Amino acid sequence: MRSAKVAEDGRRAFTVGDVMHTRVVLTSPDSPMSEAAAEMVRERVGSALVMQGSFLAGILTERDVLRAAGSGTDLTTVQVSAWMTKDPQSAGPDTTLEDAAQMMLLNGFRHLPIMEGRQVVGVVSLRDLFAARISRPPQRGGATP
Repeated sequence: MRSAKVAEDGRRAFTVGDVMHTRVVLTSPDSPMSEAAAEMVRERVGSALVMQGSFLAGILTERDVLRAAGSGTDLTTVQVSAWMTKDPQSAGPDTTLEDAAQMMLLNGFRHLPIMEGRQVVGVVSLRDLFAARISRPPQRGGATP
């Protein structure tokens, strides 16, 4: 059973498990960058999780692809492992949206793998967090005039 923090007003706080994407692009460290980038484009996502078997080895983002392309590297021959972020930070599905946003903003990344134990269960992006916040405006305390 999943548990989540309870907001001060007694409601359950929204978590990344509520907004994460469970259909994620997976690639391997030895895949060519061009293949991983093409799959990200096909799926219309900004990141691919780099898996070594069932282990999360890294994350490749659109920023990484742009840096590689800008360096003059041949994306058809260079491996994902050359440009991925190794051992990315992750969060559990019970992490609140606010905690996830703080982690992402403080560390300068836009995509956060969501893990249950050692198993990848999804990805959440800053865009997902903002969309959830916009569709669920904060409740203001106190009396209204």
